Amino acid sequence: MKSATKTIPIRFLQWKINMKRDLSAVVWQEDEWFVAQCLEIDVASQGESEKATLENLREALTLHFTPPVASILPNVRKIELEVAA
Repeated sequence: MKSATKTIPIRFLQWKINMKRDLSAVVWQEDEWFVAQCLEIDVASQGESEKATLENLREALTLHFTPPVASILPNVRKIELEVAA
């Protein structure tokens, strides 16, 4: 039912400037599913095999680092705030 936990380094491209970052993932099995969690960033994924789980985690991490793209440009506004000296 429970297998040994493994730490596996994963590499992926971050943003579109070809910056590579090495991250570690812990992989374990829960019943019939494998679970992978990135140790440096709180992102996890699952799959039916260890390989599929790591591919899913790599995709989730890529999405995590992809900046949001607004379909409507935001309005930039200034606000005034009084703070204690």
